Amino acid sequence: MIVPVLLLLYILLCYENFHFHVAHMYAHLGYPNAQHIVGQRYLQGTGVEKNEEMAMHWFREVENLLSVAAGHGLQEAQELLDIIIRNRNLP
Repeated sequence: MIVPVLLLLYILLCYENFHFHVAHMYAHLGYPNAQHIVGQRYLQGTGVEKNEEMAMHWFREVENLLSVAAGHGLQEAQELLDIIIRNRNLP
């Protein structure tokens, strides 16, 4: 009984840090949404020390997965890649 209560208390008090660790675990498993979240967290320094180099690493992971999906004919992936490329070329 005490373990679930302590876990809940930890989550409530350390939500940002806990959320980062969960997202990081899913990012390593290859989930693009989690990879994007981890990249955003590193970029903003939310729940983790700000690190732009690590943020770009996770954003590239997402882009690589989108490239594979687009190569297999997934139109939505190609549209997202087009948006990324367009935004990359903005001044």
